[in-house]
Amino acid sequence: MSTTVQQTPASDVPALATTVVTSWKAPIAFAAFTLIALLLAVFAPREGETGFRLSEAKDVIQLTTITTPTMPTLWIVIVLLALATAYSAFIVRSKRRVPLWLIVVFAVLFMVGFLTWAAAGATIPVVGLLFGSLSLAVPLIFGSLSGVLSERVGVINIAIEGQLLAGAFTSALVASLTGLPIIGLFAAMVAGMLVSFVLAAFSIKYFVDQVIVGVVLNVLVTGLTSFFYSQVLVPNAAQLNTPPRFDRLPIPVLSDIPIIGPVLFRQTLVVYLMYAAVALVYIGLFHTKWGLRLRAVGEHPQAADTVGIKVNRTRFWNVALAGAIAGLGGTFFTIGSGIAFNKEMTAGAGFIALAAVIFGQWDPIKATFAALLFGFASNLQNTLAVIGSPVPSEFMLMLPYVVTIFAVAGLVGKVRGPAAAGKPYIKS
Repeated sequence: MSTTVQQTPASDVPALATTVVTSWKAPIAFAAFTLIALLLAVFAPREGETGFRLSEAKDVIQLTTITTPTMPTLWIVIVLLALATAYSAFIVRSKRRVPLWLIVVFAVLFMVGFLTWAAAGATIPVVGLLFGSLSLAVPLIFGSLSGVLSERVGVINIAIEGQLLAGAFTSALVASLTGLPIIGLFAAMVAGMLVSFVLAAFSIKYFVDQVIVGVVLNVLVTGLTSFFYSQVLVPNAAQLNTPPRFDRLPIPVLSDIPIIGPVLFRQTLVVYLMYAAVALVYIGLFHTKWGLRLRAVGEHPQAADTVGIKVNRTRFWNVALAGAIAGLGGTFFTIGSGIAFNKEMTAGAGFIALAAVIFGQWDPIKATFAALLFGFASNLQNTLAVIGSPVPSEFMLMLPYVVTIFAVAGLVGKVRGPAAAGKPYIKS
């Protein structure tokens, strides 16, 4: 069942419509995960206790490690998951969409149950798990913001991977030459913007298929950076590929808050810029005239043109802005982490960011949460390997991609992207 909600437009832009469609995908996915938890409890029970360490040795405020009996905790979680599944089915039968908060609560419950089972007899460092998850999610969040902006204005941005890789390469090179990571950061934004210029020129001016252009750009940037890495960076690594890293900047008082303080407020400049980017993109898209015009161009370019909005110019410069944001995300791989550039070091992060855009329903806040989920799945394999979990390493390596598939195919339900995304605008 679909419900159309008409929003009140500004005086110079056409009205935009949002289609809300209920779907049984979320209850079905909930039931599948509940069944997985039940199978673990029945066929692979693990005795003992699981610890959750909430503080690190250097924290000002020390919290007591929580210890729980493994199997009773898992059974309680299974009951709660079953109740959440039943409630989600009731919501869908009532012709409503499953709310985001219920999906988040379900995901947290399942993860608590899974971690309790997987870490039986060991202690999980909660702060370290969350800190690593946020770190791995940073480039995904920048990439997803880039994808949201591009697609909201009507251009499908498959080239996020190339923009991230270009930012990583350029920031490492420039920061190594200058000794100043801040200069490398600006250079990375320019590199990401240049990749977007090519995407915008071919897709907007010459009407080339946007997906094909994005794929070609990914291959081109991968080839160029790999060539320059082998022929230029490797022979001159000391001068050209030893990037300095941003120092951590703990925020007074906030960094001492238990659990969230070390995770959120003992970060580098790149992470703080990520917080600002999420807030600015959200406010700009939904609470400014610029954002309303941008969304109008992505939804109904003909109507936008009739009220004086220059469609192709709006698309071109916003795609360029999206490229700069993705390039900024690429800095996390090098100067954000103090790591030298290496071939294809983004390792498909751009494609996971694209999945986060879809999972997040083209909303910057939801896409950020989706990227955090994928970052958590990626870091989980490291944490379980450290504590010696019996979960096979092959399964843990594929976990981020399995989560991506389940998230996009199972939990999103029916969603509609911007109506004009991927369609070139030819002025009549």
